[in-house]
Amino acid sequence: MNVGLPDPSRVESRSNRLLSSLLLWYGLLWTWLAIAPVDRRDWLLENLLALTLVLLLILTYQRFHFSNLSYCLIASFMTLHAVGAHYTYAEVPLGFWLKDVFSLSRNPFDRIVHFAYGVLLAYPVREVLTRLAGLVGLWSYYLPASAILTQSGLFEIIESIVATLVSPELGSAYLGTQGDEWDAQKDMASAFCGAVLAMTFTFVMSKASGKPALPSTL
Repeated sequence: MNVGLPDPSRVESRSNRLLSSLLLWYGLLWTWLAIAPVDRRDWLLENLLALTLVLLLILTYQRFHFSNLSYCLIASFMTLHAVGAHYTYAEVPLGFWLKDVFSLSRNPFDRIVHFAYGVLLAYPVREVLTRLAGLVGLWSYYLPASAILTQSGLFEIIESIVATLVSPELGSAYLGTQGDEWDAQKDMASAFCGAVLAMTFTFVMSKASGKPALPSTL
């Protein structure tokens, strides 16, 4: 008799309910925001990579389960991205409000989402590296941040190629440069800073708990 131990079937059931709820939330939000976006062609371009990620997570679910925390972080980022895709990143109302409140020179929403990319996705990336590659110690904190920077740069390249091949006239709106020639570099720096912050927090929490932060599937 395993007194005090959680029933694996119940834990798995709760996990499945959470994942179903997250998928339902994103599906409903995505569908709602798909109705009359500010620029339909830009919306289509923005969702190419997003839907690819969702499909990849679904197809690989049986072979690799992220932790519930990671799925929540991924869903949070996808929510921000869905909003940005609906309005185009340069025209999100929240960004204009922040621009007025803080007297900024541009709509900062796209920069916020790039920062969120690092903050929210560094932990899931770390989870993949620790569980599949067996990373331990400081490497398990450094490499996820490095991977986020690499991914951010790769996405900037992919986005520029897609914009050029699919719809060159939408280049500025799709990339969200807002006239800043250093926009890509600043976006990459924002993502990297977010990842460093996330990994620093993970490291501190690991030390505070006295246990290595090696994620489980629950």
